[in-house]
Amino acid sequence: MKKRVLMVCLGNICRSPLAEGILKSKVDPGNVEVDSAGTAGYHVGNPPDPRSVEEARKNQIDISGQRCRKFQREDFFEFDHIFVMDKDNYRDVSALAPDENHRKKVRLLSEGIPSLPTEVPDPYYGGQDGFKNVFKLIDEACEKLASEL
Repeated sequence: MKKRVLMVCLGNICRSPLAEGILKSKVDPGNVEVDSAGTAGYHVGNPPDPRSVEEARKNQIDISGQRCRKFQREDFFEFDHIFVMDKDNYRDVSALAPDENHRKKVRLLSEGIPSLPTEVPDPYYGGQDGFKNVFKLIDEACEKLASEL
């Protein structure tokens, strides 16, 4: 049975599109489906931030076709695993969970990886170096996640 994974950040233009693209590059699409969403609806329908697209492209991953969407309560029924980038996202997503079993699907992306910070920082207000750093963090987390899936 195919596993469904959802990556979530605030706006769905920086971190979660990268996480979606990176994880997709590491798993068999016949076994794992990956999507992304944001807890806020600021950018619904827009492509990812050009800096995320550029950083992904530098690493041979194309995320340019993704479009931002807002996390919905229904996502709890559609996805087996929901990975969030930071504690604010964790709080916001968990608050929408219909029950405790659905809430258990939500985890911080870097949870349980001692070499990584607890949260993936939002690079939006920084320069390209922030996106490069975030790519590396997400790539390491997705490497571990892909081996678990």
